Amino acid sequence: MSIEKIVEQALQDGYLTPSMEAEVGRICNTASELSIEEYMALDRLMGALLTGEVVVLPRKQFINVMEELVLSEAIARVAEIEENSEQSLDVGDIAAYALNRLPPLYATTEEGAQYQRSRAKEELQVLIANQVKEAIERNLNRAAQNQTVLGKSTGEAVLSQVSSLLQTYAQNYDPTSNMTSKPINTSSVHEIGQDY
Repeated sequence: MSIEKIVEQALQDGYLTPSMEAEVGRICNTASELSIEEYMALDRLMGALLTGEVVVLPRKQFINVMEELVLSEAIARVAEIEENSEQSLDVGDIAAYALNRLPPLYATTEEGAQYQRSRAKEELQVLIANQVKEAIERNLNRAAQNQTVLGKSTGEAVLSQVSSLLQTYAQNYDPTSNMTSKPINTSSVHEIGQDY
């Protein structure tokens, strides 16, 4: 949106929103030079702001209390798991998974946030714990699958894994359609794999 349209909208509505203000700032910061029309529009906006014809809407700070609660739960559960095993988990992935399955709890004041916290602890704590637990289980299962696919070190095992992956991801691939096939010398691949 251009500066002229933003100013016109602000004059029509009687207020300048934070996003409109940010867009004007972005245009002014990125333009190498403003046009006469843009300067005139900014001058009109400044006059309207000074007279009170246009009011700047304040920026609101929103707090999603659910983020705090989920992060606290995830950090506590991950710490327990990492303390008792060799597993390493991504708290961000776990929290994001759980948050996508829980209702947001927004507040604009600390009093509102405190109300949301106490309400969530009474009504949603079991749901939060279950979603974090499910997220951790999915994360652990994904890590176990990755280890299974990549964890074996013999040459035959690697060939078997590659063959399995190719069958899974290239089901419709016909190797004879694009190139002449050449037999692979598996003994050299097997020897390379056994060096590890």
